Amino acid sequence: MQKTALVPYAHLPRSHHAHHVLTSTVDVFGTAHWLLTERAPQRGGDVLPFDAMVVSVDPGGSVELSELSAVRARWPHLDRMPDGGFVVAASRARRYEDADQVQVFDALGRETLCFSVGDAIEHLLVDEAGHIWVGHFDENPVGIRRWSPTGQLTWTSDDAHIPGLFDCYALNVSGTVAWACPYTDFPLVEIRPDRTDRPVRVWANRVRGAKAMAVHGEQVAFYGGYREDQDRLAHGEILEASVEQTDVVLLILSDGSAPGRRRAVGRGSRIYVQAEPFTTWGVFDLSS
Repeated sequence: MQKTALVPYAHLPRSHHAHHVLTSTVDVFGTAHWLLTERAPQRGGDVLPFDAMVVSVDPGGSVELSELSAVRARWPHLDRMPDGGFVVAASRARRYEDADQVQVFDALGRETLCFSVGDAIEHLLVDEAGHIWVGHFDENPVGIRRWSPTGQLTWTSDDAHIPGLFDCYALNVSGTVAWACPYTDFPLVEIRPDRTDRPVRVWANRVRGAKAMAVHGEQVAFYGGYREDQDRLAHGEILEASVEQTDVVLLILSDGSAPGRRRAVGRGSRIYVQAEPFTTWGVFDLSS
């Protein structure tokens, strides 16, 4: 099978490699962020809350450091707000008070807001307007929801008639638009909550198990899958009612190796992939 290599994108500065990477992401503007602590969390033994550092590397390579005070999520999701602050959320809400699951920090690293979005967060992505998009996995099958920067629920998939929405396998947020590919039916879904005419569009899709995707015009690429398809990159064309698969390749790291354990983030036409030890991001751009 033909192979496509990721293009090197962003690197955690070597001076921070001694820290533990709690999580990492790439925001809607293309800046990469790493949430760091002095040591790895220990099950049941950590004292919460704790202080953490965010190392940000923008597309030009400039580095910015941000200190966050009193973080409460042991295994968190992270993204940056448009005002320079950050949102940190615990993927599981069971051990937190309802109001403590999601923390919003200002640009000085001070908590300004906390609220709950519900248990079992699979994806948390902030758009250009500061809306917080959350996709849940099947232990809390509430689907996909959008929250305001002040913690108000502004959109939910409850009445969107998305077929088989039980687990949000893949979520892509770019601009103020979201794309999803949920289990069990794996349709391609476009979500534009602020549009009065057809805020949600759905296309049937035969690619199963993708964990990330990229969309560019009428083209789409689904990354990942079950078992031997975990490195699959399936290209497709968006037609009137369905996605027609056009090509399948293997997505590999820039050095030619398979990613192994990885994170993947979809943003518009791009899929960012980060392999263990999670210090480097590579990118596949569907528009290239």
